[in-house]
Amino acid sequence: MTEAGQRRGRNETEEERADRMWGELIQEVRVAQTGVQILFGFLLTVVFQPKYTQLSAANQVIYIVTVVLGACATGALIGPVSLHRLVSGRRVKPQAVRLASRMTFVGLVLLLATMTSSLLLILRVATHDGYVPYLVAAVVAWYLLCWYGLPLWARRRHTSRTDR
Repeated sequence: MTEAGQRRGRNETEEERADRMWGELIQEVRVAQTGVQILFGFLLTVVFQPKYTQLSAANQVIYIVTVVLGACATGALIGPVSLHRLVSGRRVKPQAVRLASRMTFVGLVLLLATMTSSLLLILRVATHDGYVPYLVAAVVAWYLLCWYGLPLWARRRHTSRTDR
């Protein structure tokens, strides 16, 4: 209870909290999985396009790096599903939620890297202009603000010392 007599938070057991957090995590992963799978699927088709052979060596390297990053992001974001399936019924849900949360975070970082390199490649091929790195940097700054900056600001601003 707080000083005003209002209850803060939930009155949950560790298992109930793990169940709730697992449900929330899976909803979050669904969004990220869809995005990374669509992007990765698109990337896999590029190499089969006739224009691929006309790419410069540097752009081909960027493409290869982008595909590898996309594959890694896909693995990390699908990982929590496999984790759940393999440990289901083993009474390790709190530990599984923590591990799945870490895999999801790594997957989001890899997705950020994949989107960055994809954008770099597309803009290099589309424009051949010197402003491309600056434009990509601006978009990455936007991603960082939306994905990490604002959430971390909200967490810091709205988390009391007793909640930490």
